[in-house]
Amino acid sequence: MENHRLFRFAKPSWLSNASTRTAGVYLAGALFSLGFFFFIDASTYSKSALNGSDVHINFVDWIPGICSSLGMLVINSIDKARLSADTFSYSGNGVAWKARLVLFLGFALMAGGLAGSVTVLVLKYLLQEYEFPTLWFGVSNVVANGLIMLSSVVLWVSQNMDEEYTYSLAL
Repeated sequence: MENHRLFRFAKPSWLSNASTRTAGVYLAGALFSLGFFFFIDASTYSKSALNGSDVHINFVDWIPGICSSLGMLVINSIDKARLSADTFSYSGNGVAWKARLVLFLGFALMAGGLAGSVTVLVLKYLLQEYEFPTLWFGVSNVVANGLIMLSSVVLWVSQNMDEEYTYSLAL
C-alpha cells in the first residue's frame, strides 16, 4: 500500500479521463443555462397578461443573479495552480495570496448573490403573503442563484482535473 495517500481507496481512473472533463464542462453549462431559464421564465411571466397580480420583477430582483454570474466568472478565471504558487513559479511576488484574495472575492460575490436572492424572496414575497403564482418570482430567483453556484463548483472541479495525457502549451 502506498504511504503518500490520505485515504485507503485509490482515485477512480475515470476521473482522469478527458471525456469526464468535457462532460463536467457541459454539465456546468447546462446548470447555468437552466438557472437563468427559470429566472427569465418568471420574469417574462411577471410582465405578461397572464400575471394576475400587480407584482412584477424589476431591477432589484436581477441584482443577485448579476452578482452570482460575476462571482462565477471571477472564480473560474483563477488557475488552481496559482493558489499554491510560490514566487519562483510565476512572475512577481505574492502571486498565491493575490489569487486567493481574488478567489475569495468571487466566492463572496456568489454568496452575496444567493443571500440577496433569499432576502428578496423573504422581504418582497413572503412578508407580503403572496400566493404561489406570484411567489414563484422569488423562488425562481433563489433556484437560479443556487444553480449558478452549483454550476460554478462543477466547472471549477472539471476544469482543474489532473489529466495524465495533456500537453502544456506554457513556455
